[in-house]
Parts: sequence; C-alpha cells; structure tokens
Amino acid sequence: MSENEGWDALSELGSRLVKSGALVPDWAPTFAAVPRSAFLPDLMWAYDMDTRQTVAVDQSTDPKVWQRYADADVPIVTQWDDGKHQGAKPGTLSTSSASMPSVVFSMLRDLDVQPGNRVLDIGTGTGWTTALLAHRLGDVNVTSIEVDPNVANHARTALTRLGAAPTVITGDGFNGHPPGAPYDRIMVTCGLRRIPHAWIEQARPGAVIVSPWGTHFSNQDAVARLVVAADGEAAVGAFTGPVEFMKIRAQRLPPVTHAEYVGEDGIRSGLESDTTVTESQWCRGSFDPLEFVLGLRVRDCVQVMTAKSDGVRSVWLYGLKDRSWACVMFVDGRNGGHVWQGGPRHLWDEAESAYRWWLERDSPPYQRFGLTVTPEGLAAWLDDPSESWTV
Repeated sequence: MSENEGWDALSELGSRLVKSGALVPDWAPTFAAVPRSAFLPDLMWAYDMDTRQTVAVDQSTDPKVWQRYADADVPIVTQWDDGKHQGAKPGTLSTSSASMPSVVFSMLRDLDVQPGNRVLDIGTGTGWTTALLAHRLGDVNVTSIEVDPNVANHARTALTRLGAAPTVITGDGFNGHPPGAPYDRIMVTCGLRRIPHAWIEQARPGAVIVSPWGTHFSNQDAVARLVVAADGEAAVGAFTGPVEFMKIRAQRLPPVTHAEYVGEDGIRSGLESDTTVTESQWCRGSFDPLEFVLGLRVRDCVQVMTAKSDGVRSVWLYGLKDRSWACVMFVDGRNGGHVWQGGPRHLWDEAESAYRWWLERDSPPYQRFGLTVTPEGLAAWLDDPSESWTV
C-alpha cells in the first residue's frame, strides 16, 4: 500500500488517530469501511471527556448527539449489570462496551496481522473489533468468542447487516476455541488477572497474543504483547501501554468487606508508625505507572482509596489470601502519613518497599515491564525476562 492510499476516506476522528500513531496505514481502509456506529445500540451510555460523566444517549430521540458520541474517541457502555439493568439511567457495573477507537487501533497495531493470519478474538462485545479483523483478513480467518448469549446475538445481527460473516461462538473465551486452532494471532478485549496457557497451546509458535492484563491491586490494566516461543510452551513480551478494560467475568474481584478485616476496635488494633511518603507521591491519578507496578510487586493485595474530605485522604490495603490490612492517612499540611497495619502481613511495609524499589530504578514506565506465561503460571519482569518474579 502506498503511503497515502486509504487516507482520503478518513473522518476527523481517523485523522486524529493517524496523528496520534494509533491508526497505521494498513488499517486506514478498514477504519473507513467499518464504522463503529453500525455496531452500537439505540440506547447507549457514552463517557463525556469534558464532564467526566457517563451520559445516556438515545438515537431515537436525539440522533445528532448519538452520532456525535458514536464518532468520538470515547468509550461507550452498551450493557450494565450483565443485562439485568433496565431504564436509561446508568447501572451499577458496566459489563459490555465499545472501547475507545484509539485503544482498539493501538491494539490492532500491536497485533501486527499479516495476510492469511487466523485470529481468535476473545470478547466479541458489540462485534466492531471482530468486523475490523474480518474486513482485513477475510471472514474465514476470524473466530470470535462472547460469553454473554444476548451480547453475542446482537453482534451477529450487526455483523450480518454489514455483510460480514466471521465465526461468532457463544462460550467462555478463557478456554479459547480448540476447533479453530492453531491461531496466528489472539486478540483480547477484556481485562485479565490470569492468562490461560490454553491460548498458548492453541497458537502457532511465533504467534502474537495482545491482551489487557493487570493485578487485583487496582483496576488498571496494561496491554501485554506476548509472542509464543518456538517450543510452544511459553509466551513472553513487554507491555505497550496503559488501558482499563472491563474484567473478564470469571476474574472479577468481589467488593472487599471492610468489617471482615478490621474488627470492633478499628484501626487502633493495628501497629502504628509514620511514613515519609506523601499523598502526592502515592496518589498519582489514572494511568500513572506506580499503581500498576505496586500490583506487580505486592502480591494478593487490593488497594482502596477514599475520596478526600476536609483535607484528609485514607488509603487502605487488604490481603486477598488472609485478613491482613493496612491504612495510611494523609492530612493536608503534614509531611508524610500515619500508618496502621494488622494481620500476618505488614502490607504497608511491603507496598512502601515496592515504591522505593520503583524509585531506585528511575521510576520505569509500563513499557519497560513485561510478562512471561508458562504452564506453571505468570511471571513479571523489568527489562530482562530472565530476571522475573511470580505474580
């Protein structure tokens, strides 16, 4: 393809994606031919970047606003509460969505498909990503799996309307789809906390797996670009950048019950200490790598931050394998925080040690970390896969 071929049909959004590097030349004709709007329901919930609010938009009552959000680089929720939600107001838990186009095309860039590649698409959702792959590679080379029967049916309908006919399976994508194996590429559009070795077993040596992955420490994910080894036993690769996806249903973390950790005596039952770590150093906001790195270094732990009130913010850590807990309280005007921790593990000590480890290595970004998947499990590493640790 020549450098300019396919660019003329790009929308304003497409032009912005090109400038950002998310949309590369090979994907330009597909972007123009397969609009996201063809896969969105009449009633959807778009995330407004200006107000930081989720907005209900109904095509039947406000088609111009609906189209504006459909063509914008924003995430759009298409299902709440596993389909149990009713009405126009947002539900409790978003459970199916159309991801931001910039995220979708960044991941497709990382996937690096080649003509004739067979692709397993985990998490059909609206069907848009499935359609993009089918347009690029041909229907026969794309198999997609969706766990929710209603979501899968809506995707099939939308694909048929567009004239696309990839294979769409209703089932648990965590198990892959052996009848379609071996695959050259595996594309995952849900957040994972474990990566199954079944995917590696169903992939060819040299195959590429692109998947959002993270730990239970936070809701953060990063895109792992894994390459299957020549012996077919392992997959290894670095993270390409931060994202945040809805978690695969089998790996959702139930809400922590605070009372199960901290009894009637409250935090006074814990060991007290002080830390020189400040609120601004610890609470860095979305997509800063620290929270992700803490999850890599502090196993089986979840962090919960309270909203700041009257100059006070508390950060809680809860152990997932025992009833260890920690609380650090940051108060405006104080240099550092006050710490309480209880249970078999000293979770704040572990977390602060991980923070210092990160600082001592020049605060490495996501892209310097990577993941190795073997039959024994997952290991993370910084710069060198041979120096990994279990996660």
